[in-house]
Amino acid sequence: MSVSEENANIRDHHRRLLAEKFELRRNLFKSMCRDQSLPGELREEARFKLSKLPRNSSFTRVRNRCIFSGRPRAVYEVFRMSRIVFRELASRGMLMGVKKASW
Repeated sequence: MSVSEENANIRDHHRRLLAEKFELRRNLFKSMCRDQSLPGELREEARFKLSKLPRNSSFTRVRNRCIFSGRPRAVYEVFRMSRIVFRELASRGMLMGVKKASW
């Protein structure tokens, strides 16, 4: 894994931690913004507080990456590895419970 891929994995990990930390607060402010029964001033204040949360605290900014290669595309969420690494490890028999399909 190159240095840039390693840094991308570290950045993604920090984003995951931030998203987890601010999840409840972000959901609260979002629901307050959408609630039409609340007064406009309160909804506007919630919208302002939502905008002041860290940008990386949103789950939208989290990117699934391969934990071995750092590859951002074609990542199996269950295994947290890319299709290339998955195929390599599966063919070597290093993944428990995974075997080549035959029918």
